Amino acid sequence: MSHIAASERVDTFDYVIFGATGDLTMRKLLPALYRRFAAGQVPDDARIVGTARSPLDDKAWRERARQALGEHVNDADSSVVDRFLAMLRYVSLNGADANAHWDGLRSLLDRDDRVRVFYLATAPALYGDIARNLDAKGLRTETSRIVLEKPIGTDLDTARRVNEDVGRYFPENSIFRIDHYLGKEAVQNIIALRFANPMLERMWDRQSVDYVQVTAAETVGLEGRGGYYDGSGALRDMIQNHLLQVLTVVAMERPVSLDADALRDEKVRVLASLKPLDRDDLGASVVRGQYVEGTSGGKAVPAYNDELDGEAPSRTETFVALRAEIDNARWRGVPFYLRSGKRLPRKLTEIVVQFRATEPGLFGDGHPGSRLVIRVQPDASVTLPLFVKHPGNGFALEEADASSRLDPGAAGGFQDAYEGLLLDAVKGNPALFVRKDETEAAWAWVTPILEAWQRDEGGPDAYEAGTWGPASARHMLQREGHAWAEDAAA
Repeated sequence: MSHIAASERVDTFDYVIFGATGDLTMRKLLPALYRRFAAGQVPDDARIVGTARSPLDDKAWRERARQALGEHVNDADSSVVDRFLAMLRYVSLNGADANAHWDGLRSLLDRDDRVRVFYLATAPALYGDIARNLDAKGLRTETSRIVLEKPIGTDLDTARRVNEDVGRYFPENSIFRIDHYLGKEAVQNIIALRFANPMLERMWDRQSVDYVQVTAAETVGLEGRGGYYDGSGALRDMIQNHLLQVLTVVAMERPVSLDADALRDEKVRVLASLKPLDRDDLGASVVRGQYVEGTSGGKAVPAYNDELDGEAPSRTETFVALRAEIDNARWRGVPFYLRSGKRLPRKLTEIVVQFRATEPGLFGDGHPGSRLVIRVQPDASVTLPLFVKHPGNGFALEEADASSRLDPGAAGGFQDAYEGLLLDAVKGNPALFVRKDETEAAWAWVTPILEAWQRDEGGPDAYEAGTWGPASARHMLQREGHAWAEDAAA
């Protein structure tokens, strides 16, 4: 897979972050780079250059960075922080403006022999303009990479436009479309679970699997991101990228190797095999919801529209549950249920593989099938209940868990998915990034849902904050005799 090891030191580089004063940079990017610096992977003479329109200087940006590290790194060492901050530079620049003053950035990037990573933590609409300017100003070198944050567009047409605009100036092998879910150890572990364990590999198909669930639940509301989120919604923000990427890892065929293109070829085949949804009966396969006031963490919380403070009620969905089917020989007829939402009861990301029930026979009327649970967060783990004989006379059965906790921070490992991905870009390792055709195949499946919603005057179903979404999401599974994990465990 060529993913960078947590102990591997990288060569000296220049990391240029467009959108350097934004939430993503302060909350994720700088803490991730600091942790890798503290672990000895980043050389002292590397440089991290922040650019944004804010009229700051090096000192002011470093102070903002110091504050961010204090908030988001629990074990920051003050002396290491000082050394890390010495690497930071700042250039006030509108990267999308060709007429802006680019001399400051150009003078900083005075070493063409270093790897340059341009990280675009900006609005996707600016990606093409920034790529054009980097090329026109002579800042793109043969060892430059450009990292694109999601979302790549807002539908299939805009995604193609972003890919084409950036692709005019950067070759595909230097474009790194980041999806931090692919950097999570538990998601990568799905590949090991499937293909390193012959027992599971032989059971990983329609003969043995009844259905699969992928859930990404959040307890929070908008957290000050109302402007972005209301223009996006749960389908664009979570399903189109994160959860479809997880689905491809769960469902793909065995790749010929762990090389980047071998892995991504198989993921694209899964996306291309997704059965199109019936636009005339979308409600049978897709549920969208929006939270109203309720209780979260023991506290009363407002409705989505009250958090927005908009004059007109918004129809943006804060919850999506959908039924996907992969139309190939391995999975035909097996439902894949994807679900994501805000203001749900627990912060949770997990994959549940429900195996088929046992046939009646030796042990009576049969028993429900085992449920392989791959917990991504919190407390990453893998659990597979097995039936064993209950102590005593007779052959009464009980469940015994075969489980393993996955601690990504152990032995100097990555505490956050961004840590490995940021350095993978430096090394030029694309295995855990999304290829152009993956992005467009995912949008090709999702865009008809968005178009159908535009024609639907009904809007999202209401659900009380602090619950597991609208009742219609539960009914969608009940129609097939299935249940969400929390209902099955009740």
